[in-house]
Amino acid sequence: MFVSVFDMFKVGVGPSSSHTIGPMVAAARFLDTLRASPFTPAGLKATLYGSLAFTGVGHATDRATILGLAGFRPDDYDADAAQAALPRIAEAVEVMPEGLPALRFHPATDLIFDFDAPLPGHANGMVLAATDAQGDVILQETYYSVGGGFVLTAAELAAGKDTDDGAPVPYPFKSAVEMLQMCARESKSVAQLKRANELSRMTNAGLDRGLHRVWEVMRACMERGLATGGILPGGLGVKRRAHGIHQALLAERGMNLTPPHTINDWMSVYAMAVNEENAAGGQVVTAPTNGAAGVIPSVIRYWLDHVPGAVPPKVGDFLLTAAAIGGLVKHNASISGAECGCQAEVGSASAMAAAGLCAVLGGTPEQVENAAEIALEHHLGMTCDPVNGLVQVPCIERNGLGAIKAVSAASLSMRGDGTHFVPLDACIETMRQTGHDMHAHYKETSLGGLAVSVPNC
Repeated sequence: MFVSVFDMFKVGVGPSSSHTIGPMVAAARFLDTLRASPFTPAGLKATLYGSLAFTGVGHATDRATILGLAGFRPDDYDADAAQAALPRIAEAVEVMPEGLPALRFHPATDLIFDFDAPLPGHANGMVLAATDAQGDVILQETYYSVGGGFVLTAAELAAGKDTDDGAPVPYPFKSAVEMLQMCARESKSVAQLKRANELSRMTNAGLDRGLHRVWEVMRACMERGLATGGILPGGLGVKRRAHGIHQALLAERGMNLTPPHTINDWMSVYAMAVNEENAAGGQVVTAPTNGAAGVIPSVIRYWLDHVPGAVPPKVGDFLLTAAAIGGLVKHNASISGAECGCQAEVGSASAMAAAGLCAVLGGTPEQVENAAEIALEHHLGMTCDPVNGLVQVPCIERNGLGAIKAVSAASLSMRGDGTHFVPLDACIETMRQTGHDMHAHYKETSLGGLAVSVPNC
């Protein structure tokens, strides 16, 4: 089992990895299929099902699908070009992706939200179709956005293809138990195992450049969030708070009366800055999802700026360790809010961040596993119930609390020797079972919980 660190940490666009990045990736894949097909298409149609339909407008799924069919991709997304393209597409009722003829596409009629029933494979399903000049379907594919920007066709999902199927890696651990056994046998850290696996796919220099870029995009996103005020889009009137809180914290620095728990405000503001940028549709890194994108960069920033002895070159080890834990969660449970609730998003992110922090603080592999388990255990049962389908309430603050839990979990694990009662593997399986039992209303449909308990305007 191998999930690359660059699959867990993908550069993309807000506000949602499964509802924005995923549909754009699916559209790009469909265009590639069209380019390789013998057909001459004249038009395109897209139908959204399940959670993609219920919270699609709030998550900008419609926008992402239209732009994806026009040839935009999340990894090199140009926000200004996208903003200019949308009115042109609406006026011309066609898209012009590279390598294909102009294709008829009327956003008002060719993009369909089907609220009747989800597709059988996953809550996030969509069908993309190409039509001929008469409007008859000549090519069609079903895609599932399974969380974190990962996209599978119906055939891939049925075949269980959720990970890299390339050449074998040197340390193919599928569970935390296997991971710890390999660490002990090889006298390696979790980050060293993960690095060796990554180097079976790329050079050492390429890996380090990629890790550096991931952190730089995370940091840039955070800085934009800390510097920007105003109201978030979407109609709820949610105020950006990170800028004001950050300015207040800077003004209080050095004051003797500042209470020790103010460090929690620093962690929260770092996370909130990222998620406010995500909610505004900015560039963000899935970590492992957009909805949970603030937790890991917040904990890295906390470590770099507030913990004595922290050094930037070790950020790579943090990310590699976090990705190893995220891969276990994805493989054995889910990182999709539409599948398992927010325990699968912020809970997974908090576990990943706790493991990464424990690693750079000098924790043993056993302490790293313990840190991840503590953080995930105390997110079990968390629902995903975004108000008005927007990744704003309670998502933005929730990232701050996820970061605080991650730091606490890492600290607790470092106080012990790594032995503990509940194994990480058991906690991941519990999360999977809890998500399976959770009512669909609480899994990113905005049909239950806070989404129906507070006014939407």
